[in-house]
Amino acid sequence: MTFPQIDPVLVSLGPLQIHWYGLMYMIGFVGGWWLAKTRAQRPDSGWTREQVNDLLFYMALGVILGGRVGYVLFYGFDRFLDNPLWLFQIWTGGMSFHGGALGVLFAFWLFARRTGKRYFQVADFAVPMVPIGLGAGRFGNFINGELWGRASDMPWAMVFPTDPMGVSRHPSQLYEFFLEGVVLFLVLWIYSAKPRPAGSVTGLFGIGYGLSRILVEFFREPDAHIGYLAGGWLTMGMLLSLPMVLIGAAMVVWAYRHDQRRAAV
Repeated sequence: MTFPQIDPVLVSLGPLQIHWYGLMYMIGFVGGWWLAKTRAQRPDSGWTREQVNDLLFYMALGVILGGRVGYVLFYGFDRFLDNPLWLFQIWTGGMSFHGGALGVLFAFWLFARRTGKRYFQVADFAVPMVPIGLGAGRFGNFINGELWGRASDMPWAMVFPTDPMGVSRHPSQLYEFFLEGVVLFLVLWIYSAKPRPAGSVTGLFGIGYGLSRILVEFFREPDAHIGYLAGGWLTMGMLLSLPMVLIGAAMVVWAYRHDQRRAAV
């Protein structure tokens, strides 16, 4: 298939440029905010509109700061040692989902401490909105022609203009858009529509994202400066996602057992 030639710059106004990727980030935040506000309007939600606005601000900081620090630590630590100021050069690119996830988890803790809410009351409320941002971000990766997949002869394989080898590849960004964005959102949104044991929604997110990312990593080209870690198949994305699956599964089991014990008291 032919890669759709989409200019990464949506609008140019003199020196000011609005990129599609930046728009995708905005869509993710606005979409998550709107959905969170909708759920907060339920009489028994325990949330106000002001709290939703504040939570979004905390999450945005967690995504940006955690994503950058995570990328530097997980994917470019040698470069950081050579030039520590590179950590602050965000305009050069480089964000890590796993680092952003850790940043958001820390943001949940800060928000819970500030508002007096329980940690999982915050996390379980927020994580069903996260796939909106994930899906939008992956679609932005596709428009930019970055983070493409491994070489493939499948009918839907594409030649990305940013690929110096010029070979047909899996559009792995779209695989991630579908699994991490659409599928994971539907699973979490439907599951969390009814009251669930504290921590189970957050745990399910870890399982869902981790499995989706590990699956897509079999089709995604590993980072050129890292390559495969072992056996010609293990990637950094897999290595970072496996703990999410294990911890998420343990959280779901703990949540239901703890809920049963509390109900029996």
